[in-house]
Amino acid sequence: MEKIGIIGAGVVGTAIGVVLNEKGYEITGVYDIKPESTKQLVERTRCKSYSTPEEVSCSAEILFITPCDSAIEDVANLLADRGAFYPGEIVVHMSGAQSSEVLDRAKDFGARVLSVHPLQSFANLNMAVNNLPGSVFSIEGDKEAYDAAVCIVETLDGEYFFIDRKAKPLYHAGACVVSNYLVTLIDFGVKLLESTGIPKSLAVKALMPLINGTVQNIENIGIPKALTGPIARGDLSTILKHLACLEEMAPDLTRLYSWLGFYTAQIAVEKGTIDAGAREEFQKLFIQELSRATL
Repeated sequence: MEKIGIIGAGVVGTAIGVVLNEKGYEITGVYDIKPESTKQLVERTRCKSYSTPEEVSCSAEILFITPCDSAIEDVANLLADRGAFYPGEIVVHMSGAQSSEVLDRAKDFGARVLSVHPLQSFANLNMAVNNLPGSVFSIEGDKEAYDAAVCIVETLDGEYFFIDRKAKPLYHAGACVVSNYLVTLIDFGVKLLESTGIPKSLAVKALMPLINGTVQNIENIGIPKALTGPIARGDLSTILKHLACLEEMAPDLTRLYSWLGFYTAQIAVEKGTIDAGAREEFQKLFIQELSRATL
């Protein structure tokens, strides 16, 4: 197995080091701008903590650059300024937002660059160590280095797909919608319940079984089959009642409800439970509400 070096010992950098070490990769060294941040990785992999990032780079066949997203390019440029890349080295970051372009100066030295991003959310180190194996990863960058990326993902018992560099922002937007905006969407539903007088803590507790059941349905039967509710049933009268009550009790939430409903009508068509005529009727209603809300 190749020798791995890690620059940036946060949650992701430490987790990938720990997991790959458990799978047989040798972690040759780690560097972090805060020396104390390297402690967990050093203790769990018995790797060396270096005092400079270029020492890590020179020790490794595959170099992971895993500081915060905004610092990845700065680290790569620093290593390039110090001549710390070498021919045949594979340089990897794990950011979902950045493409491999931020590593391109490494290519001037004959290195190959990759972005290998797990579609996961890591709240802490233990969750990251547990959730990395079995994840689905996007791979983007130099095709000559794809084999190394695939080997890493397969070692982690994961799945993967390849994306083009220019599509990385749109890929990341999709991940943000599913992860970040899901929180927003649940908050939206909680606020609707709060508008009826239900305490927030109880509203969240009450909605969790519904949220979990919906996620399980998506996993088990997929989209659009997992769509339920009045739009999927073609029940326009219920939607009209929702909108009337929203206008009276929570008018500031009408726009978001209408935009979501507008989009949901097309999913209902794809499910096959309403036809194009019903979709147009729903969408016309939502457009009318959106027009009213902007006046």
